[in-house]
Amino acid sequence: MSVGQYRSLCQKYNGKAVEIRCHDGKIHRGIIQRVGRNRVYLQPLGRSRNLGGFGYGGYGYGGGWGFGWGVALGAIAGIALLSLFWI
Repeated sequence: MSVGQYRSLCQKYNGKAVEIRCHDGKIHRGIIQRVGRNRVYLQPLGRSRNLGGFGYGGYGYGGGWGFGWGVALGAIAGIALLSLFWI
């Protein structure tokens, strides 16, 4: 898939829990919060609501830090929807 196709897929899944596999083998699980030009921003699933330390000062103010982490669209090898019942 091309970067544009992954961007469209991420926009379609906005607000949904996904698993993103990257070309380097890393796996990211989270809820898609925002899709930028070059990155998709995920809110981490699970343990804490402070987003693993990334949420300080920027959440909800457009700074991007409150979204957890960004994954480069060009690094994505695959995207799968996750059921919240299986997480």
